[in-house]
Amino acid sequence: MNEQSPTIDTTRAETFRHWTPVTLRFSDQDSMGHINNVSYGAFVEAGRNAFVTQYLKPDTHPGIDFVLARVTIDFRAEMHYPGTIDVGTCIKRIGNSSITIGTGIFKDGVLHATAESTNVFIDLGTRKSCPVPADIRSELERLLIEAAGV
Repeated sequence: MNEQSPTIDTTRAETFRHWTPVTLRFSDQDSMGHINNVSYGAFVEAGRNAFVTQYLKPDTHPGIDFVLARVTIDFRAEMHYPGTIDVGTCIKRIGNSSITIGTGIFKDGVLHATAESTNVFIDLGTRKSCPVPADIRSELERLLIEAAGV
């Protein structure tokens, strides 16, 4: 798959096949009584890490890890404690050594935020970027096509 990627709509729950439940904590609130913007970053991280680590395992990919290069979050609706949120994660783009992940944060079926994260695969020995492993690329390409077909 080349650097061109289809448009993936992360505002729709139907787009996501990978979900991570996250329990809201009392400490996630701010002085205004809604979930603080900083907490959303942790929610995005939870979904992103659960998504990538299901493919990138130390026993099958020794010496390779991934690092966050960029993240953007769009806040779409105010959210309140308590409850559990559903963090949907999908692949949006596959580069030579990076992937872009889309995230949707839903509570009680309502979209509260979307995010986009770019992660770079690195060689732990050299601390430099390395190509996305072929087996991971193959699986992510399949998921990208699936997400685009929603």
